[in-house]
Amino acid sequence: MSFQVAIIGGGWYGCHIASSLLALGFSVELFEQSDRLLSEASGNNQFRLHLGFHYARHHNTRLQSRDGYFRFMERYSDLSKAVLQNVYAVPQTDSLIDFQTYRMIMTSTGLDFREGESVPIEISNIEGFLFAPERVLLIEKAREYFRKQLEGHLNLSSKVKEIKDLGEHVTVNGRRFDFVIDATWGHFSSPGMDVFYEPTMLLYFEGPADFPAITLVDGPLCSIYPTEEPEIFTLSSVPHTPLGRYATAGEARRGRDSVTNEVVIEKVEQMTRQVSQYVPEFRDGFRFMGPQLSIKTKPIGAYDDRSCHVWKRGRIFSVLSGKIDTVFFAVERILSFLEAGNDLRAPEVPSSLRGDILRQRAVIGL
Repeated sequence: MSFQVAIIGGGWYGCHIASSLLALGFSVELFEQSDRLLSEASGNNQFRLHLGFHYARHHNTRLQSRDGYFRFMERYSDLSKAVLQNVYAVPQTDSLIDFQTYRMIMTSTGLDFREGESVPIEISNIEGFLFAPERVLLIEKAREYFRKQLEGHLNLSSKVKEIKDLGEHVTVNGRRFDFVIDATWGHFSSPGMDVFYEPTMLLYFEGPADFPAITLVDGPLCSIYPTEEPEIFTLSSVPHTPLGRYATAGEARRGRDSVTNEVVIEKVEQMTRQVSQYVPEFRDGFRFMGPQLSIKTKPIGAYDDRSCHVWKRGRIFSVLSGKIDTVFFAVERILSFLEAGNDLRAPEVPSSLRGDILRQRAVIGL
């Protein structure tokens, strides 16, 4: 059966879900409040296609990222590029785990990495490091790709103001659909678990094009990661990137929108000071360009869960996005819910096995 589906949110999840359902014969309309796709968190992040190395403290996140990475490369390989040197380094005293434990966790997860190579820059106060084959997402190219894929099904600059679940169908701004998928990271409807909303500030820096990606793990540390522009990098910090913790998306948006020049200057100094403990040449070798503001939706808990979750309430699905490489899990969960809802149960009937055995005996002459 072909369903009419409305999708709210034109980020990576909304676009992937829309294009996947279209390919399966669904009638799809995607609503995005901005005038372009990938305009919110999907276009304001660290541009990293994860393999799972970031999440030593959450098994399911590592598995979803690992499997999703290879599926992403099969379907969207042109929407990312390789990082020539991508270093994961474990500090001597500031990490929550030691290097051998970190290495063992990644090995047991089945993640490929390289060791024994040297880093072309000075890294200080490090117990050990490894090289991971992660990639950089090409956001502008992805915008154009999905714009063409979803042509005729996009409603840009279209804010969803009202959803009504009427039992037999659901309406979006008065238009009738069979189902609605909320892919806004809980900004429109509440997820099925306790979450908080975290406005964030990553920083853009200009630096040498051949500078390696450096991620300090695991715990309240920081990372330098390249973008689709060869000489532009993001600097992220676990303790300093967050701008607050809020119970609702509206409060988080107000917190994000109230950022002042003084806050930006303070964050630049805090993050520069932190990363320079491990990468001494950062302070003199990189030039601050500007901030990148966004909002993350995170489960409440200290176990660092960034896996993808999908819930269904009536005719409304809510997707809590994990990393970008876990978009495939979201589609599978949605299809599973739809199939379960239209499952025609087989009636209870007696077994024919005894009769089949007796008939076979008669044929053989036993």
